[in-house]
Amino acid sequence: MRTRPVAWLRLPVFVLTAVAAAALLPRSGLAEPITLSIIDTGGDLASTQAIIENYKKANPQKVKEIKLQRAPAPEVPAKIKAQQDAGRLDINLILTGQDGGSVLAANNQLIKLFPTYDKMFPRDELTEAGKELQDEGGGYLLPSVVSPGGPVLIYNPSKVPNPPKTAEELLAWAKANPGKFMYARPANSGPGRSIVQGISYILGDSKPLDPEKGWDKTWAYLKELGKSVEYYPTGTAITLKEFAQGQRWIIAGIMEWDMKPRAQSVIPPDSKISIMEKTTFVIDGHYWAIPVGVPQDQIDVILDLMKFMRTPEQQQLTWPAFIGPSIKAATLDKAPKDIQDQVKEFWRPEYDQIGTKWKTAPTLAVKELSYAMDRWDREIGADQVKK
Repeated sequence: MRTRPVAWLRLPVFVLTAVAAAALLPRSGLAEPITLSIIDTGGDLASTQAIIENYKKANPQKVKEIKLQRAPAPEVPAKIKAQQDAGRLDINLILTGQDGGSVLAANNQLIKLFPTYDKMFPRDELTEAGKELQDEGGGYLLPSVVSPGGPVLIYNPSKVPNPPKTAEELLAWAKANPGKFMYARPANSGPGRSIVQGISYILGDSKPLDPEKGWDKTWAYLKELGKSVEYYPTGTAITLKEFAQGQRWIIAGIMEWDMKPRAQSVIPPDSKISIMEKTTFVIDGHYWAIPVGVPQDQIDVILDLMKFMRTPEQQQLTWPAFIGPSIKAATLDKAPKDIQDQVKEFWRPEYDQIGTKWKTAPTLAVKELSYAMDRWDREIGADQVKK
């Protein structure tokens, strides 16, 4: 009895050749377009949503749909962890500030981008502030936009004819005008983080980059200042709203949250700023990050999107959000004229003195920023944080 040949041995040679060739094709050539499922915790979409949509238009073979959601930064680590623990990750790209990014990185919830992708994202492309922002991310976070930040004091000139110029004057003013000064919870507010970190420089604390061992003056000052703060809202938007309504006369600010609210008529255009003596501007910015557990085919597309986002042509579109590009080639003079005109209308001459009259410094590194926010929550905010 003869054995019958195995079925595949009877296939024509040209069929076998085609099958073998198909097996050798790159996976990317066979991959289906993905859904970008993005969560924004720090307002980055105001700067980069147009870029993301431009990428989809240019790459329909890579992206079929974009899903966007927003959430407060403190809620995101637990949200992502629940999905990671369940093995069902619904989010594949996180847009975050230094607050949420520091916690996610400290929890090892993010894919490490550097040094793995150093060649894809050359450090030399970044502005000096962008380089510092990337360094602070511990290798897990890719800068999207960046600015010198703050702190600045945004004030109502009709209520505050002589704004505080020193930390001591701010404390005295707050005591004399209880409830009229406000800043938001630092774990979910750029201006909140900025004033908390900035006070360490203004007061001359021993180690401004070490909130655990070098902020003795800062912690004592913040506790004393807090006695004149009615409550701490959970986000910057509430401080702007109450400032516009006249409930608060001075609020903490940074460049982005001074210029953008005036441009959008969220606060009165005639609002002024005061920069306290000995101020060092603490760099502020936004990051993009990929959570652990995202499939490789999606990672490949997201990395390509990140590369697209960093091109000068796309970075120039971030200027209207008043935080600024992270790529040094995307200077304002190369942006479309309408964007140039809008930025120049709401720019302040004080900001031209950053780097000369006013120094800049990096924000706290991942571990230190996480410690500072946690300690502020326990010792300063405690029962005064309200939604």
